[in-house]
Amino acid sequence: MIKVLLNGCSGKMGEVVVNASKNFPNIEIVAGIDKFPTEKYNFKVFKNTSDVDIYYDVLIDFSRPEALVDLLNFSVKNNKPIILCSTGYSDEDLKLIKEKSNIIPIFKSANMSLGINLINSLLKKIVPNLYENYDIEIIEKHHNQKVDSPSGTAILLADTIKNSLPIESKYVFGRDGFSKREKNEIGIHAVRGGSIVGEHDIIFAGSGEIIELSHTALSREVFAVGALKAAEYMADMFYPRIYNMEDLLGI
Repeated sequence: MIKVLLNGCSGKMGEVVVNASKNFPNIEIVAGIDKFPTEKYNFKVFKNTSDVDIYYDVLIDFSRPEALVDLLNFSVKNNKPIILCSTGYSDEDLKLIKEKSNIIPIFKSANMSLGINLINSLLKKIVPNLYENYDIEIIEKHHNQKVDSPSGTAILLADTIKNSLPIESKYVFGRDGFSKREKNEIGIHAVRGGSIVGEHDIIFAGSGEIIELSHTALSREVFAVGALKAAEYMADMFYPRIYNMEDLLGI
């Protein structure tokens, strides 16, 4: 049985992870961590990592970037793998993650959806064949409570596109003013409204045709399932480095 410690258990995603875990017979959430403790679960919820006194195999984090430093130090102290499902990390945060990945196994993905990561893998194959004759734009849509913009997933997709191009490119976040679009631009546009779980469209606009890759998350459960599959993958992982969904999917 894989024993999971869930950080951010009182939040929306935390609750979804707890419910989704019932469909994973080899996973047990043994405790949670949240600055707003709840008694709605059948496991103990700690307010701080310093209070945790229970054995676990892997930690899943669905919270905010502000928790990163404490969670990484806690994981290093316990020599346990950690799964980072949060987004909005700063350059300093990313540098710290890389540093700690020399000590413990760290699983990090800007999006835990299997579908998004399959699309991301596909981009690596098709972008080199399309960039000359197509303009590339990304549109992402999320609920009105999402803090970071553009989404971590949009940046993930954009970085994959940029790294697949044989030319130097630049990001344009939204469009304003009167200048024409330049050929080396990758447009990234963010929409925030209502209760949209998550939508991402990659548009290849050519002369006479448009190619689109689209992904719509109908429920937060897709992210929870991805995180729990990552827990299965990482539970016995001992080699320190950064792992991602491509490792999990064997891509």
